[in-house]
Amino acid sequence: MHNINIVKDMLKAGVYNEQLQNIYNCTDSETEFYAKRYIRVIDNFESTFGKKESIALFSAPGRTEIGGNHTDHQHGCVIAGSVNLDVIAAAAPNGTNVVRIKSEGYPMDIIKLDELEIKEDEFEMAAALIRGIIKKFVDLGYSVGGFDAYTVSNVLKGSGLSSSAAFEVLVGTVINGLFANGEVDATEIAKFGKFAENIYYNKPSGLMDQMASSVGSMVFIDFKSTEKPVVEKLEFDLKKHGHALCIIDSGADHADLTDEYASIPAEMKEIASYFGKKYLREIDRNEFYDNIHNIRLKINNDRAILRAIHFFDENDRAISEMQAIKNDDFEEFKRLVRESGYSSYMYLQNIFSNNMPKKQAVSLVLALCSEILGDRGAYRVHGGGFAGTVQAFVPFDMLDDFKRRIEDVVGKDSCHILSIRPVGGCELK
Repeated sequence: MHNINIVKDMLKAGVYNEQLQNIYNCTDSETEFYAKRYIRVIDNFESTFGKKESIALFSAPGRTEIGGNHTDHQHGCVIAGSVNLDVIAAAAPNGTNVVRIKSEGYPMDIIKLDELEIKEDEFEMAAALIRGIIKKFVDLGYSVGGFDAYTVSNVLKGSGLSSSAAFEVLVGTVINGLFANGEVDATEIAKFGKFAENIYYNKPSGLMDQMASSVGSMVFIDFKSTEKPVVEKLEFDLKKHGHALCIIDSGADHADLTDEYASIPAEMKEIASYFGKKYLREIDRNEFYDNIHNIRLKINNDRAILRAIHFFDENDRAISEMQAIKNDDFEEFKRLVRESGYSSYMYLQNIFSNNMPKKQAVSLVLALCSEILGDRGAYRVHGGGFAGTVQAFVPFDMLDDFKRRIEDVVGKDSCHILSIRPVGGCELK
């Protein structure tokens, strides 16, 4: 906590520039944008909650899935990374028994600290996430007091960058900073977010999104044990290798795709059940291949078999991608990303909906990426698939041409140029 006027003066004078460079993986000349953004969030905090003597500033990034497409729900391995888009907050204790969080563009959420039970009428509302995260801190024995916070987000909604996980991690990071002396580590804050989303928000989800946002940089996660996943932070500087990360919004409509998304884990579990297991991770790869003939006779679903093939390959590929990153072998990493994309297209089959064969926006974007980048870059469907976004690693010397040619077809501002951020949820000191 610092005097609010001093914080604004320090932001204007460039005192925070080195910290901003580290958080956002940007140059000194680019820090002015971020400093002005924090000044604006402080101004909005004051206009919303009134003058405060002291303030604290926080940030939590969006995340991108890098390796392991549809492996997490089968207790497999994934690689995710935090990006330089984030949710930021100005926050301060208010001396009451009430938490007030105003997110720009949304109504204020108000939580009474003596009402931390699950509320079904809050399902799928931000208030549920806040309440659930507070509950985890209280259960650990921390004395959480009332506080006010104003948040601003530039995490692209519907982009697969997980704005909800960023918000969850932000709330946990704020409470950790204001009331827990920063004692709760990033992994636990991620688990708090998952708990709130699953139990209070009533949405089933894994831990990948929250973990990537909370830990930062690239993170490898092995979900063989979902209670105690193995998490390893991978230090990786994309700029050093002369590449940008692009997330391309295909413009495809997400409507009526619930059944398509649900079919993937359902069909993978159908294969697992043949072996008397719940998840594909529990099955030996060789045993699976030895039984494909009998599986076909039993379940009469070739697509389910192909999706299982994708899982076994993709799970191994995520491990290989981790090793390539550790070895600083970016060419091998890109080759594996391309291979992952081919597998999602051919075997997982989450590029377009069979119910709408004429609507293939993601397929078209992938074709454009292949034509423009060839083997110099890498590209794959991003996230759940069927609609939404494509991820591409683009050499700097091709970036302007790549963005122009993609947007000539898909539309202006459809290609978002990002970078991997080395810092997860944090408080600016």
